[in-house]
Amino acid sequence: MAKPHEQLDAWKFSMELAKSVYQMTAAFPAEERYGLAQQMRRAAVSIPSNIAEGAGRNGVKEYVHFIGISRGSLAELETQMQLAVMLGFTTADHAAFDFADRTGKLLTGLHKKWNTA
Repeated sequence: MAKPHEQLDAWKFSMELAKSVYQMTAAFPAEERYGLAQQMRRAAVSIPSNIAEGAGRNGVKEYVHFIGISRGSLAELETQMQLAVMLGFTTADHAAFDFADRTGKLLTGLHKKWNTA
C-alpha cells in the first residue's frame, strides 16, 4: 500500500526535482563538490523529505508547517540554481528549473488548501 505522501503530485515532482539537481550538480567543477553543489543537493532533498514528514504527522497544523518548510527549501534551491547559472555552471534551460516551477505551484496549492482548513 502506498504511503500518503507518495500520492501527492508535489512529492512526485519534488522527487524528480531532487534527481534533476543531482544530475545538474554532477557536472559542476570539482572545486564546487563541497560548496554550492552540496548546498543545492541538501535543499533539493529537503523538499520531498518535508512533504513526506508533514504527511506522516498528526493534524493539519503540522502538515501545513512542513509544507511551509518545503516551500522555504524550494526558494533556497531556486536562488542557488540562479547563482549556478550566473557562475556558468549550468544553463537556465536545465530541466531542474521546470521541475522547480511545477513543484512550487503544487506546494503553493497545498499550502492554500490546508492553511484555511
